[in-house]
This record gives sequence, structure tokens and C-alpha cells, in this order.
Amino acid sequence: MGRDTESAEHDLLKSAYRNFNARNIDQLLTSLHPNVEWANGWEGGHVHGREAVRAYWARQFEVLDPHVEPINIQSGENGQQVVKVHQVVHNQDGELLVDTVVYHAYRLADGMIARMDILPDASGAETNEFV
Repeated sequence: MGRDTESAEHDLLKSAYRNFNARNIDQLLTSLHPNVEWANGWEGGHVHGREAVRAYWARQFEVLDPHVEPINIQSGENGQQVVKVHQVVHNQDGELLVDTVVYHAYRLADGMIARMDILPDASGAETNEFV
């Protein structure tokens, strides 16, 4: 992968995190492939397609207030991108529920996010094993 391509992919992911944290969901959805597979870290499994992701986030935001800040992005095998993320989650009353580091793995296609997985820990990031 060329440096320009890698930089563009990293910029896409950083923008996705910014839009998620700002709740600019319509803007964020434009960066997702129409047939995106998105890890459902709250209920389990994956949701499929932009509208399913929108519905998942709407349910999540009714109960939780998550904030995810990328710390580092590394290119892995087969073109995937692994993001080390500082995740802070509050409930709607402002009570802290989670403050941890997690790893997200992305596959991109056609300049959009085609799949997002949540890795179980840093060892998954190193071996590029997806959940």
C-alpha cells in the first residue's frame, strides 16, 4: 500500500471517530460501505448495512453516551487497519461505566469502511485475528 493510500485511509478513520463522537451520524454513514458489517459491541454479533448501523447507534445512544478516541492506527495484513482506541462510556445520568483501551479492526473497500470488528485485546491486534 502506498503512503498516500495509507494516509487517506487513516484520515477516513479519524474522521469517522470525530463524527461518531460529535453524533454527526448522517455524515459518518456516508463513510460506510452500503453493505457494511459493523460489530455490535453492545448487544453482540454484527449489524449489516448503513440503516442497520444507524438503528443500532440510535438504540445505543438512548441508553449510553460513548466516546471513542483513536490513539494509534496501524496497517495490518490484507489491507486492514487496526486502531487502538481510548473508550469512555457513561450512562445517560453521567455515571462512568467504562474507561478502557480497546482495539478496532477495519477493512476498507472503495474508499469506505466495509467492516469493523472489535478485537478481544492487543494480542488480537498483533496477530490480526478478528472477533
